[in-house]
Amino acid sequence: MRAGLARLIAAQVSLHACMTGFRMAAPLMALREGYSPAAVGMLLALFALAQVFLALPAGRYADRRGLKKPFALSIGTATLGAAAAVAFPVFPVLCLTALACGAATGLAMIALQRHVGRLASNPTELKQVFSWMAIGPSISNFLGPFAAGLMIDAWGFRAAYLLLALLPSLAWFWVRSAVEHEPVAPALRNTSGSSWNLLRETTFRRLMLINWMLSSCWDVHTFLVPVIGHERDLSATVIGSILGAFALAATAIRLAMPWLAAHLRESVVIGSAMVITALLFSVYPLVHAAWAMGALSIGLGLALGSVQPMIMSTLHQITPTHRHGEALGLRAMAINGSSVVMPLLFVSAGVVVGVAGVFWAVGAVVGLGSRLAWTLRPTLGGPERH
Repeated sequence: MRAGLARLIAAQVSLHACMTGFRMAAPLMALREGYSPAAVGMLLALFALAQVFLALPAGRYADRRGLKKPFALSIGTATLGAAAAVAFPVFPVLCLTALACGAATGLAMIALQRHVGRLASNPTELKQVFSWMAIGPSISNFLGPFAAGLMIDAWGFRAAYLLLALLPSLAWFWVRSAVEHEPVAPALRNTSGSSWNLLRETTFRRLMLINWMLSSCWDVHTFLVPVIGHERDLSATVIGSILGAFALAATAIRLAMPWLAAHLRESVVIGSAMVITALLFSVYPLVHAAWAMGALSIGLGLALGSVQPMIMSTLHQITPTHRHGEALGLRAMAINGSSVVMPLLFVSAGVVVGVAGVFWAVGAVVGLGSRLAWTLRPTLGGPERH
């Protein structure tokens, strides 16, 4: 299983790095061409916006078609979107590229997560495989922007776009040998009803609410640390180092999770992470020294980085096997919707109550919400196991 999982992680990195590279390069080109920060913000939002509307259809498509067909569609969409930017590197085309790369990555990730969940035969293996899979985005979040930046400095934006356009084809090289699971029987698909009826299950609703709260914490840290750092006259290098410490800590804990999975229970890890995050958020606005902010960022990275494998493991245990794609689609829709809306809400709230008030308010919500995590009791196969 390990060799197959490594190939799937490589496929994930190849496709995701295309999007992360464009997410850095396209806004940079727009700024250099004189577009306003508002236009650049809209461009960035398009990467997540496509996934908000396509997540549920993508989940149902993955339930019907498995892994390879969604991946082939994703690779074609990402390649065409990236190639358009190579041919016409102008702002309107970059907006289309953002939509295409965002949609392609969302579809591929849902199909991949659904496939990987079926490789596991027990809760411990679920935690292990999703811990390994969580490392992929950490790699591509570094690899895509780094490679694009090197190409921009050496040969310009068009060369960077060309390199990024070639990355999705590597994904097919890695995923083509994967063995498909048994397709979902048409009778099961036809009796499932609307995707939204998954929310009738109390445990599923709780998990989605927890997932949203923790995703919001990630967004709070990413968007408000530069603001609070600017208020304290910290340099861009120092602010970047604080955010980098957070990312490295999240990656480090995910590297450790596969070996710790047998000794961890999902509810304990998620609940503990929420309590720790609430405590760190309560302290963050009171700290002024850069080293102290860095230490708090490392703590937050360790807490929030540990959560995704546990949430994915729980989701696969509480959801009927034939509806994993739909459940993953609902989760993706919530996360990407939050990424579009929450930054605007944080900015508006910051004007009214200040940055410190936003940290304390979000921390209070997460701390109070932690009691939901302690009550999670997943059962493998979900309530409608077939």
